[in-house]
Amino acid sequence: MAQLRELRQKVKSTKAIGKITKAQELIATSRIGKAQARVQASRPYAEEITNVLSALAGAASNLDDPMLTERENPGRVAVLVVTSDSGQCGGYNTNVLRATEELLSLLREQGKTPVVYVTGVKGLGYYRFRNREIVRHWTGFSQRPRYTDAAEVGSTLVESFLSGADDDGDNPGSDGVLGVDELHIVYTEFRSMLSQTPVAKRIAPLEVEYSEEQEEEQQTSSDLSSAYEFEPSAEKLLGALLPKYINTRIFSALLESAASELAARRTAMKAASDNANDLVNTYTRLANQARQAQITQEISEIVGGANALAAVGSDD
Repeated sequence: MAQLRELRQKVKSTKAIGKITKAQELIATSRIGKAQARVQASRPYAEEITNVLSALAGAASNLDDPMLTERENPGRVAVLVVTSDSGQCGGYNTNVLRATEELLSLLREQGKTPVVYVTGVKGLGYYRFRNREIVRHWTGFSQRPRYTDAAEVGSTLVESFLSGADDDGDNPGSDGVLGVDELHIVYTEFRSMLSQTPVAKRIAPLEVEYSEEQEEEQQTSSDLSSAYEFEPSAEKLLGALLPKYINTRIFSALLESAASELAARRTAMKAASDNANDLVNTYTRLANQARQAQITQEISEIVGGANALAAVGSDD
């Protein structure tokens, strides 16, 4: 009887868990479409600012902007880690943190000192639990990032990069900013509903990235670039647009990570719901077997008692 009550309690609790995971799966499914649409909507702006920067770079006579210049013997470098604010998304955070640790090890092997910036509660908890220093963190927008969030992160990183790692040790310089010589970002790239890949990229000193199709367009329009005049100069416009370009790349990474997080959560919650259903079926079968055994035992006791009474009556 005690075993039967325990199995019925397990069935009840497992069904409750299954309802929660199913709800989480449906919520993630409903949000994935919007997240993918935001990724697609951000690409035209990223492509256009890339085209503009390419045109400016071609027209500029002096490309010694600090955002484009490789620094000799880089010392301290910044690594931005993009994680989620909540769990229940399978190996999403584990994968991006593993990629981050590999990048940090590589940077140390190169004689550089990495410092960590984090977005997302999970990444913040990971480093705090291990008593590892975080220069700055941002939370609260992992599932629906806005451009203002990316701009806030980007302005902090650009300020640190422009300050440079001229101060000694890990202490901020006279302006209170911890200068760095390079900027790196680790995020999860959304490829499909079943495939999300953590990637690590250097975003400063940067090289303007564009696709093969854009390369052909740039080559086709190169003969027409001389027909444009820039005011102010191409160098000044380039210096003004490069920080915005970094903000755009960070925003794109945040959008890719948001879509990846939702896809990973949907996959994890679907697997959890399926496992809950399997457990319910298993516990129900065991409960039925226990109930059948109890009924069989009761019938045997009744039959045995009746036979004993019949034997006593026949003796009389």
